[in-house]
Amino acid sequence: MNNLLLIAYLDLKESIRANWFMIYSLVFGGLIALFFIAGITESQVMGFSGLSRLLLMYIQVTIIILPIFILITTVRSISGDRDSHILEYMLSFPISLKQYYWGKVFGRFITVFLPVFMAMVIAMIYGVFKGTDVPWGIFFLYTGLLFSMSSAFLGIAFFISSLVKSSEMALGISFFVWIVLLAFIDIALISLMLQNRMSEGLIITLALLNPMEVFRVAAISLFDPELTVMGPVAFYILDRFSQGAFVALSIIYPMMLGVIFATLGYRVFRKKDLV
Repeated sequence: MNNLLLIAYLDLKESIRANWFMIYSLVFGGLIALFFIAGITESQVMGFSGLSRLLLMYIQVTIIILPIFILITTVRSISGDRDSHILEYMLSFPISLKQYYWGKVFGRFITVFLPVFMAMVIAMIYGVFKGTDVPWGIFFLYTGLLFSMSSAFLGIAFFISSLVKSSEMALGISFFVWIVLLAFIDIALISLMLQNRMSEGLIITLALLNPMEVFRVAAISLFDPELTVMGPVAFYILDRFSQGAFVALSIIYPMMLGVIFATLGYRVFRKKDLV
């Protein structure tokens, strides 16, 4: 256990010193700052105002940029150590493969989750200081959604990193995964598939298997329980799930997906040639 925590600490320390972590933190911190400068909290659109509207905009932007940031910064975690021979050096110490792999997972999770979480915390602190009504319920639910989303793409990234030996190939696959999931993020786009006379229920179910789409629908439902912005698709979802059940599903499902992919990645890592 001590070795696992040591690997996590080393990975966390290495990530914080890297240039990508500074850019990663500035992107999400800069988004919050930009929203405040633009006066988002002072305006009202469709009944959303104050910090509620700021969180709504923040979470909508996060849907797009968080997955790709996690993928491109994590997918080189193991393959990069293999290319630079750091993996061979680390395993020369009395450290098991299990301790090395899961230590990297835990350390990298803290690195990718902390900036997006702290950006929301800063927004809440600013809201308290300004005397704005703070939507604590939405804040905690969004924290759960971000935690779940980070888990999902972290697991996918470690699976890719374990599967391939080349860092360039790992980056290419991560971009492909992101583009494919992004292409199906909007259920409205899948209407093109209706021309093939496929079942609408099947199409929407396939769309909701996308963790990015589940994240998006759950985020919208917190402000728009009737999902009016999604059109007729809302009827299919609301007929089968209550708002609370869907939000719970949107937190549990991506988290389980991340654990499954991370576990598969560990099995591949354990059985493949390490160097």
